[in-house]
Amino acid sequence: MSVAESKPWFVYLVRAANGALYCGISDDAQRRFSDHQRGRGARFFHSSPAVALVYVEACASKGDALRREIAIKRLTKSAKERLVAQTAVTCCE
Repeated sequence: MSVAESKPWFVYLVRAANGALYCGISDDAQRRFSDHQRGRGARFFHSSPAVALVYVEACASKGDALRREIAIKRLTKSAKERLVAQTAVTCCE
């Protein structure tokens, strides 16, 4: 297994100033959140800035992270809010 295959990947949710949730993946969720705060990486934040990294979930591979991202994006807003409420962001503090 190569280093790239063994590196952890993360699915994350970022709350925008308007209350919306953005779901993405990264090998460094905190760095990616910082990018979003600076207006880089997602058009989603052009209309409402990123204000908080509210959920991070570790995945074994990039493929697993992509599959989990799809599953989370298919959730209703209320289901995403429950996911955020039940899970504390601990890996990136």
